[in-house]
Amino acid sequence: MSKILARRGRWSAYRLVLMQAAIAGGTSFLFFVVWGVQFGWSAFAGAVIAVLPNFVFATLAFSHSGASSAGKVLKAFYWGEAVKLLLTIVLFSLVFIYMEVAFMPLFVCYSLALIVHWAAPLYFKQS
Repeated sequence: MSKILARRGRWSAYRLVLMQAAIAGGTSFLFFVVWGVQFGWSAFAGAVIAVLPNFVFATLAFSHSGASSAGKVLKAFYWGEAVKLLLTIVLFSLVFIYMEVAFMPLFVCYSLALIVHWAAPLYFKQS
């Protein structure tokens, strides 16, 4: 039963990440079509910076479940959040060091993906 709960939680988190990726990818494409290649790549970099750490968090955080492994569940969530934060910092650093980015599309796309994450309870209902 506990593996089923972990799988259900993981797939809900993956659905959220997929929704973030779809909206951020669409926004990146819009920037590319309307404003050109540099704005498109900058927006795509913002999308990757927002979506990839959330995917890693979902994978790590929902690796355990059940009352008998409550300590493992808590440890997995803390570990997942720490890795997510560090990965976000590393990705921002790599983008600023190695890419010539336009800041507006980068942060617009990153912020939009975060807003999708924060607004997720409005769209997903648990049965």
